[in-house]
Amino acid sequence: MDANCKLSSKKCIPCNKDTPPLKGDLLTQMHKLLSPGWQLIEEHHLEKEYLFKNFREALVFTNKIGEIAEKEGHHPDIFLSYGKVKIQLWTHKINGLSESDFILAAKCDEE
Repeated sequence: MDANCKLSSKKCIPCNKDTPPLKGDLLTQMHKLLSPGWQLIEEHHLEKEYLFKNFREALVFTNKIGEIAEKEGHHPDIFLSYGKVKIQLWTHKINGLSESDFILAAKCDEE
């Protein structure tokens, strides 16, 4: 089982506002567990673009991610355009990254 699969088998867990965001080496290690394409932006959020043949395919993917987000109780920012979906993830409550962001990123890659 690869690292991405291990992450995707976990469940997103809400943190409280006093939970510190991931930083430094731990954040870098978590980023390495994701499949290629995920960008770590300023130690604050994750971002990835998915490309599709047309708007319909991009919309279907967006809806699948929406269902996952609802099930996990952890919601990304999703930007939909013709043939492209961009996902941005961070935990708004702590204004940074938590393990749940990496879990949801891995789940996105399974769709």
